[in-house]
Amino acid sequence: MDTKALRQKILDLAIRGKLVPQNPNDEPASVLLERIRAEKQQMVKDGKLKAKDIKNDTVIFLGDDNLHYEKFPDGTVKCIEDEIPFELPEGWEWTRLQAICEPITDGTHKTPTYSDEGFIFLSSKNVTSGHIDWDNIMYIPESLHNELYARLAPQKNDILLAKNGTTGVAAIVDRDCIFDIYVSLALLRIIGYIISPEYLLSTIASSTIQNYFNSSLKGIGVPNLHLEHIRTTLIPVAPINEQYRIATKLEQLLSFADNIESDKTDLQTTIQLTKSKILDLAIRGKLVPQNPDDEPANVLLDRIRAEKEGLIKQGKIKRDKKESVIFKGDDNSYYEKIGDTITCIDEELPFELPDGWAWIRLQTCCQKEIKRGKSPKYAESSDTLVFAQKCNTKYDGINMELALYLDESTIVKYPNDEYMQDKDTVINSTGTGTLGRVGIYRKTDNRRGKPVVPDSHVTVIRANNEISAEYLYFFLKAYQQELEKLGEGSTNQKELKPLTLKNLIVALPPYAEQERIIEIITAAVEIMTNIEKSLS
Repeated sequence: MDTKALRQKILDLAIRGKLVPQNPNDEPASVLLERIRAEKQQMVKDGKLKAKDIKNDTVIFLGDDNLHYEKFPDGTVKCIEDEIPFELPEGWEWTRLQAICEPITDGTHKTPTYSDEGFIFLSSKNVTSGHIDWDNIMYIPESLHNELYARLAPQKNDILLAKNGTTGVAAIVDRDCIFDIYVSLALLRIIGYIISPEYLLSTIASSTIQNYFNSSLKGIGVPNLHLEHIRTTLIPVAPINEQYRIATKLEQLLSFADNIESDKTDLQTTIQLTKSKILDLAIRGKLVPQNPDDEPANVLLDRIRAEKEGLIKQGKIKRDKKESVIFKGDDNSYYEKIGDTITCIDEELPFELPDGWAWIRLQTCCQKEIKRGKSPKYAESSDTLVFAQKCNTKYDGINMELALYLDESTIVKYPNDEYMQDKDTVINSTGTGTLGRVGIYRKTDNRRGKPVVPDSHVTVIRANNEISAEYLYFFLKAYQQELEKLGEGSTNQKELKPLTLKNLIVALPPYAEQERIIEIITAAVEIMTNIEKSLS
């Protein structure tokens, strides 16, 4: 469920008069607005407002032709039907935001001098998700506060509206507190609080008002919402009793939406943890039962070595003088033989293996040498694609729509075995944030159907024909967080070196068990992926 869309739908229903039933006995909004206009006139007489503060106030009304008109202080009338976003229920009225508020202004335009203590100073950074963040505040000295507070003194039940940063987001001042605001915030104070601040806040948060704000942004780099657009924003006003009913219902429904979002986040976290747990159980031999009739992994490895020996004799490959052979000694410890050197490697082994499994270095699992791709030269278009780091996405697996094009004048650099093949595992091998990310390339991912070469920021792992490519992918996926920790170099540019990957130790089950593990993981991941999709 898209809870953000749900919240917007609830707010939109509220400002259209469709969230709670109308009561024909409610005092209509027109009387409420007339009371605000009278209050403003009295404030001018009392010196609390100046005549210029109300000179732009207008009255919006429905004409005999059923069209909306706006009457200006000089007596002129203008049809504004093309500005009206939707029809209102009986008893509701349209008005401009400035007509129901004291003069709408913003905070200081001067960059303040901050201090370690003093008076609270808020900016748009403190207005998020409809609430004021009082925990991450700045302070200004008393001398600056006195200057700012003399011009603008925010108080409880005022509304602060972000003009940039979290543009369009508003929050009610929910406490009696002396503070000052920066230019990035506008202050809205409803005349006599005749209109419910909670109702006005929900109106501002609706998609209608937010879309208007977004279409009004000005500026290059950091767009700003100007005061002129805030002041002239069209606001639907409900009868006061309905405003209270709407506010009460919104509190219930939005709280419900928040709980759904919280549950959704918890469920998404649980799904990710479950996926990780399934992979962890799989590589430890605890996901599916062992079958004593399975051909042991050691027999499989003997066959791989025999095949390599045959290729060496045929001159197709060279003998690897550093080839690793891991075996279990009579003392029940594990040893590794490289050339004539034998070393105990018990300290390297992360867990006990089930019967029939074997430890093996990643290089031994592969049919080609582990190395990073070449640094490509790109073109705007060609018949060859380049697999870049960004193709290995965080949540959606491999996305070949993000692949780039290779300048085919450099194609001679790529021998046949360096083109990516179906079920190659791809590891992001440089950078930060995505370092160690593991994906599996499938031909079905490549909708453009063009051959693909890896760029210099990814390493391709191609399983030996005697080992399941999917199992090797799942094993490396289980180690993804550990792979990130194995990166070397500076904080800004870490590298997962091919030698590090070659020496990675892999728990290898019998081939038949590899297939059973793949079947269970694939089924479980499909179920959880469907659950995740249902949450969006």
